[in-house]
Amino acid sequence: MKLTCVLAAAVAAFSAPVLAAEAESGLTVLHCGHLVDTVAGKLLGATTIVIEGKRIREVTAGTQAPAGARVIDLSGKTCLPGLIDTHTHLTLEFDKAHYVNQFHWNIADYAVRSTVYARKTLLAGFTTVRNLGDLENESVALRDAINAGVIPGPRIYTAGRPIGSTGGHADFTNGYRSDLAGDPGPLQGIINSPDEAIKAVRQHYKDRDDVIKIMPSGGVMDEGGNGDNAQLTLEEIRAIVSTAHDYGFIVGAHAHGAEAIRRAVIGGVDSIEHGTFLNAEDMKLMVEHGTWYVPTITAGDYVAQQAKVPGFYPPQVAAKAAAIGSQILETAGRAYKNHVKIAFGTDAGVYPHGNNAHEFELMVQAGMPPMFVLQAATVNASQLLRQEKDLGSVTAGKLADVVAVDGDPLQDISRMKAVGFVMKEGVVYLTP
Repeated sequence: MKLTCVLAAAVAAFSAPVLAAEAESGLTVLHCGHLVDTVAGKLLGATTIVIEGKRIREVTAGTQAPAGARVIDLSGKTCLPGLIDTHTHLTLEFDKAHYVNQFHWNIADYAVRSTVYARKTLLAGFTTVRNLGDLENESVALRDAINAGVIPGPRIYTAGRPIGSTGGHADFTNGYRSDLAGDPGPLQGIINSPDEAIKAVRQHYKDRDDVIKIMPSGGVMDEGGNGDNAQLTLEEIRAIVSTAHDYGFIVGAHAHGAEAIRRAVIGGVDSIEHGTFLNAEDMKLMVEHGTWYVPTITAGDYVAQQAKVPGFYPPQVAAKAAAIGSQILETAGRAYKNHVKIAFGTDAGVYPHGNNAHEFELMVQAGMPPMFVLQAATVNASQLLRQEKDLGSVTAGKLADVVAVDGDPLQDISRMKAVGFVMKEGVVYLTP
């Protein structure tokens, strides 16, 4: 059975009531008590948003409505653009059983669970995500099912399988016994030369992926022994990036160690993910190259806490989680002070899905102003994804992605964890 069919069957029982909230034909009007203008960086007063079909027709001050329009009263709430998480894993969720489940679950098991994770993410106010890594390209089926209206979920730009080296963080056979591990190659995203790097990117194009994810350093969640060593050569990175850009892909680089970050930035990647051990040279290079930084503080904080729980992770994973996870918050604060471009991303799936908004609290804790962190999850994220024409602000002509929260998130950023209204492309998924 194709994965799209599996996804459709799995959610038929609960998707209908949500999708039944679809906007009526004609105009829909949102009366907002306040609107966060993410372009100007200002909190506006009472605002009317007029929506026609999937797009915003106009945005005006005050509360008025064209005759015959359906009106949704959000006068007690603050409206914002739909939120964007640029680093998720919607088909995975690590827990204590993960390292056993991977030997028992089929790809359909991950696909079915992904429908639940996608719905949680959307109802948390995240209308768009960049999905940076799955197992067997199952996130493409999830994306297609959401786009077809079969199931509720965020708009997905997926990388499919990550690209890395044999035994590196992208090699999901790490820790397997030899007869199970095999020798994954470019078809599975595992490369060991510039030529194989080119083939891997072209395979992603064939697989209908949207973006590219590379692993130039070690990582926390695999069963390898090092979390930050360099695992791709500069020549391999350059081959990936140049080929990816030929095909219109942006490239995100998972990188903890300073040398891996340096190579990735020089090699031309579009974003550094995690960036745990960013040093002054790395930050200077990122500013010079215009490279985005996606901190994923939530994932670091979560794994550092879970590493203290006996038996939650395998010993080698727990050791890396304790050493790396606790460092990201401080690094993110230094990156902000050094004017590195920052986009919002959380590494959802490393922690339980639906809790993405905790990242806002941690970014503020790291020293970033509340307006900046809201911009990181809207205008900044849309620029990283090269989707600023359609996403990132509540502006006439853009897609009608709107969320709302009680009170003023600029005074209490924790309000972002309680989104009370969600609209994506003019369809209401969560009503006040």
